Amino acid sequence: MTAVTDSDVVTGGCLCGAVRYRLQPPLRSVIACHCRQCRRTSGNYVSATAVPREKFALSNDDGLKWYRSSNSARRGFCSECGSSLFWDHDARDTMTIMSGTIDGNTGLTTVAHICVADKGDYYALNPSEPQYDALDFPSPTESKPIDG
Repeated sequence: MTAVTDSDVVTGGCLCGAVRYRLQPPLRSVIACHCRQCRRTSGNYVSATAVPREKFALSNDDGLKWYRSSNSARRGFCSECGSSLFWDHDARDTMTIMSGTIDGNTGLTTVAHICVADKGDYYALNPSEPQYDALDFPSPTESKPIDG
């Protein structure tokens, strides 16, 4: 697996190509969320990375739709193919990106599981990865990966 470096540009998008984006590394390490909303939007739990907003750009937003999923956050998805792409919290200066939508290898690792109190009963978690019942986890540094 090849890790991304600061000089790379990371690209990604939805299944059909109606939404494409570009990210400038470094990307935050992956956090897996098991809350009910994430499980409903993805069909399982969500694994996501993040970048500061200024390092996020849409290169094609033809199919992009936003759904206000709470009073403080919205979720971006493709209206053509249904891919879940982004989670955008009003009070944060980062954009959260679903890790599986990134093109190619990322070199990222999962560093925590959150909202495990809401976890589905049909899968097990790796006991060696930190787990938090709710959102009460140590927030990773937003401007650099916490694993590097």
